Amino acid sequence: MIELFGLFTSALLSATILPGSSEAVLTGLLALQSAPVLTLVTVATIGNVSGSLFNWFLGFHARKWENHPRFPVKPADMARFESIYAKYGRWSLLASWVPFFGDPLTLAAGVARTPLIWFVPLVAIAKAARYGVVAAVASQIF
Repeated sequence: MIELFGLFTSALLSATILPGSSEAVLTGLLALQSAPVLTLVTVATIGNVSGSLFNWFLGFHARKWENHPRFPVKPADMARFESIYAKYGRWSLLASWVPFFGDPLTLAAGVARTPLIWFVPLVAIAKAARYGVVAAVASQIF
């Protein structure tokens, strides 16, 4: 049970700006056969989606400060971002699994106020697919 908590925590923190490698933890637990593959993939996915939700909430609440003089994004840049996100944003969440690129996407989704009814399923599909591939590859090795 402690292994599942560790996997969940690793996956959650890996989805934030903190460094982490939940894939390595998942692979290690798969090698140890500490739980069924589906259980491990599900726990990792739930943890990683939870971390992405944290990013979304940070981005969502960052908009409260956009008129503050020290807000790091200028109004013209925000307008350009909103225009690009309106065209590609929602579906770009399917790339939220990509290392270094996906986590800022989830933050941007919050800034753009992407509805959670779209955010959660798209991010969950992306994260579950990544962990599924990791598990499939690891099962061939072990």
